[in-house]
Amino acid sequence: MSYSVKEIAAALGAQAFGAVDLLIDAVSEPADAGPRDLALATNPKYAEALAKGDAKCAMLWDGADWEALGLEAAIVPNRPRFAMSGLTQMMDAGQGFGAGIHPSAVIDPTATIGEGVSIGPLTVISAGACIGAGSIIGPQCFVGKDACLGANAFMREQVSIGARATIGDGFVAQPGARVGGDGFSFVTPERSGIESVRETLGTQDDTEGQSFARIHSLGAVRIGNDVELGANATIDNGTVRDTVIGNGCKFDNLAQIGHNVVMGRDCLICGHVAVAGSAVIGNNVVLGGMTGISDNIFIGDRVITGGATKVLSNVPAGRVMLGYPATQMDKQVETYKAMRRLPRMLRDVASLKKAVFKDPPTD
Repeated sequence: MSYSVKEIAAALGAQAFGAVDLLIDAVSEPADAGPRDLALATNPKYAEALAKGDAKCAMLWDGADWEALGLEAAIVPNRPRFAMSGLTQMMDAGQGFGAGIHPSAVIDPTATIGEGVSIGPLTVISAGACIGAGSIIGPQCFVGKDACLGANAFMREQVSIGARATIGDGFVAQPGARVGGDGFSFVTPERSGIESVRETLGTQDDTEGQSFARIHSLGAVRIGNDVELGANATIDNGTVRDTVIGNGCKFDNLAQIGHNVVMGRDCLICGHVAVAGSAVIGNNVVLGGMTGISDNIFIGDRVITGGATKVLSNVPAGRVMLGYPATQMDKQVETYKAMRRLPRMLRDVASLKKAVFKDPPTD
């Protein structure tokens, strides 16, 4: 695919300068750019690398002197980072999945397949399932019984959707994503050491170990519109009611969402995040990588957690949290600074004790 500088700028709502009829085939970093590449130099610190490449056109920052940089054309967006969204969408060559339904796909006669759907090799579409119009279902995927996907879904290879899951329009799932596995719910015949420890914070009262009995998941998963799952991300079924994910939520690789979780809209869930069962997450929440959310707690709207934060109790709306256990980020940083000063303080205290309590002089 080739676009003129003028076409790219128009699609991004950006300004175009110079030879706007130049054709662009690809996007590149400045030092690697060829004559038909659009070099990305949206910050002055990247500009000097333009001389190492052969770019004729670059995407630049507001106020950049594109002619002084030796370019024939330039694109200047209002917000370069946001412009990357539209630019990468235009230039994405896709995965090369073929149109239509591959002969090796297994589709139950009772499934409903919308208009213009692509289904890849060795994919299974189960009884009663429905696939919305314009969807692309990649190779070796699985859609369970009575599961329903909205329009324009895009599922990469080896994605699985469990029985009775309902998913809105614009769903995107990267390789190996799993929706609708059973929740991690087990119980012992008698009160267990785990239950004791939760109450006593350290003492367990069972004298013998017990075997665990499985609690089956009778609920399913409900996902809104424009939700994206990273590679190997997982969302578990609810135990009795459904696990619910709101519109616009985005999940990074290896995120884990437990049974009965209710998540609001437009949340950003980074890699290795784990949300335990029955937690309630508000709207526009951002959970940094490796954040852990304890079960049965509430996270308010617009909460942000730093990487590796462990949240053990409710968090009011708008808080920024860090650490283990999670506290407000500014307090956590002050605590960390104080901890780093402890060795010096201990040395000072030891010196003071030595000075105050030294043996009195003898005659």
